[in-house]
Amino acid sequence: MSSPSQSPPPRLFTFAAGATGTWTVTLTRPVIGESLPDAAALSVVAAGPAVEVGETAAAWRLRGIVSNERYVERAEKDALVARQEGLGRAACTRAALIPIRKSAAWWALTQDERRDVFEAQSRHIAIGMRYLPAIARRLHHCRDLGPDEPFDFLTWFEFAPEDAGAFEDLVGQLRASPEWRFIDREVDVRLSR
Repeated sequence: MSSPSQSPPPRLFTFAAGATGTWTVTLTRPVIGESLPDAAALSVVAAGPAVEVGETAAAWRLRGIVSNERYVERAEKDALVARQEGLGRAACTRAALIPIRKSAAWWALTQDERRDVFEAQSRHIAIGMRYLPAIARRLHHCRDLGPDEPFDFLTWFEFAPEDAGAFEDLVGQLRASPEWRFIDREVDVRLSR
């Protein structure tokens, strides 16, 4: 719990792509469905409840919030927390933003049915654990912001250049899993700084 003088950590993030930004866009490609417009750079802006992102010219903006972990059991959460390292490490000069939207069939499943596909069938958490701490990640939920958001999740990854091959292995394994039958839009945006 935060002390009265401390603000809670930000939950809302905006990913704004345009001509300038803190990350250089090296690749934007559609994996499933429609792509995003091309852009030269990307900024990731954390906003508190009273902070708005400026209305500068942007090729696109995506918003998501950091929320509770919905498909993780206690032992898995404890193992993830013990192994993962934070974002913003100096050596991590490569990043990927992978927005995804899941199909209506996914959202028609119950929570326990989604958990079964997510971990029992697809081993999503187990796959991700193999790449910690080298690849840092944070999941942003978009559906919680309303029906006009173009994606359900924004997945953000940071890693060092020497871990680029491991990152390709990670996303390749996830895309080959049964969970990915439920993806109806995915864009892969690669970045460097």
